[in-house]
Amino acid sequence: MSAALQPFYLWFKAFHITFVVAYFAGLFYLPRLFVYHADVKDEVSHDRFVIMERRLYSLTHVAAGLAVLFGILMVMSSISLLQMHWLQVKLFLVALLVVYQAWCKKLLVAFREKRNTRSARWFRVFNEAPALLLIGIAIMAVVKPF
Repeated sequence: MSAALQPFYLWFKAFHITFVVAYFAGLFYLPRLFVYHADVKDEVSHDRFVIMERRLYSLTHVAAGLAVLFGILMVMSSISLLQMHWLQVKLFLVALLVVYQAWCKKLLVAFREKRNTRSARWFRVFNEAPALLLIGIAIMAVVKPF
């Protein structure tokens, strides 16, 4: 570990975990809002979902940024971590998660502009992706299989 950052490693880790939890909470709930929004017929409900989705996405985006920041600080305090294959796989899965988040933004905009073409059923399936990624990320971080 970097001597200057070593005393802070566990603090970085604690904050990283905290913001990862907040990030996933947003990624689990936002597509649930899409499920309900897809079935909305009236303008008042549509407007309410647009506001809820925008606010939740904003909070999720902040949590993601802070999770990444503290993850980077953890890696910087122990640069040799980057050579470990489990971390490389974890980072790949995190990259897929960021792609998923970007896709959520695109869907959010489509709802806001009343251009959504997907069904509530499609969103129920779409909602499962972050759970699968979380399983893989947790296995890499805890089990470190390689």
